[in-house]
Amino acid sequence: MKILLLGVLPLVGVLFLAFRVGTGGEGQQAASEKVLNWKVKDGRFAEGPFKGFLCSSPKRADKIVRTEEEWKAILTPEQYRILRNQGTELAFCGRFYDNKQDGYYTVVGCGLPVFKSDHKFDSGTGWPSFFQPYDMDAIWLRADYSHGMVRLEVLCSRCDGHLGHVFTDGPKDKGGLRFCINSEVLEFHPKGE
Repeated sequence: MKILLLGVLPLVGVLFLAFRVGTGGEGQQAASEKVLNWKVKDGRFAEGPFKGFLCSSPKRADKIVRTEEEWKAILTPEQYRILRNQGTELAFCGRFYDNKQDGYYTVVGCGLPVFKSDHKFDSGTGWPSFFQPYDMDAIWLRADYSHGMVRLEVLCSRCDGHLGHVFTDGPKDKGGLRFCINSEVLEFHPKGE
């Protein structure tokens, strides 16, 4: 096993958090457990900063499963690129990075509430940042080895769509997490709607 660095400091490109890397080839849960070297119990992280979060796609009665053609028919090309192909929008260009209205955010592909305005903060990164999800079962996390890094990807638990990544440089008084989410895959619902 090797030690790799995890995460990128906003707009600087400096790698900062070290975690152990597994050999891969196992299921999602086992891969996430090896990457983070944390125990998993009943499909959830059992320790560490992500304790309690799902670490594999959950079985849900309301699970959304569509063909790629069906996804392309209901999403814009940019939404499809991000939600279905793990893309990222440009910093400071998303429609919600500086949204300060009260309300909540749902996933464009399935309508599941995933984040609340009450949990949003200005991280200075140019992407909407939240210190916690709408609820623990709204999302799941998996290891992402892209771009020469090891990160934790944030996915919708209903449609398994890519939302962004989670880092451990969030507000310490709120648990220390920063969910860095793409605006393009969110719909905003003002309070009272």
